[in-house]
Amino acid sequence: MFVDVHTEIQIDRPRDEVATYVSDPSNATEWYRNIRSVSWETSPPLAEGSRMRFQARFLGRDLVYTYEIRELVPGERLVMGTTDGPFSMETTYTFEDGPGGGTRVGLRNRGEPSGFAKIMSSMMAKAMRRENTKDLARLKELLEQM
Repeated sequence: MFVDVHTEIQIDRPRDEVATYVSDPSNATEWYRNIRSVSWETSPPLAEGSRMRFQARFLGRDLVYTYEIRELVPGERLVMGTTDGPFSMETTYTFEDGPGGGTRVGLRNRGEPSGFAKIMSSMMAKAMRRENTKDLARLKELLEQM
């Protein structure tokens, strides 16, 4: 079964500031509750083809996976997909001007779980939506305090 989860939030900060912060994988541990560490496999700065290794904990399991940047349109869109890990996943961030100079941030995770995760894909989608909503709220809190 395919998983496709989309969440979004309005952040009262300029789009370029929000996009720059979110597009830096080194910031992920500050606003993603379940990401424990991020290490660059290629040298910064971020560009199409850049690769980062993530260590996370999700649904009680430790996960290690590598994301590769598939598309980068600064200030508008960032798409990254797993090159290895427990299952195939693509994460897309979108950034649009919001009302009053703020930014609408979209976060979409989609992929096809395999093995045990495939059996639990509907539960996994619900958990992803819940965690993404919390993570975006944390992102909003961090950025609006800057």
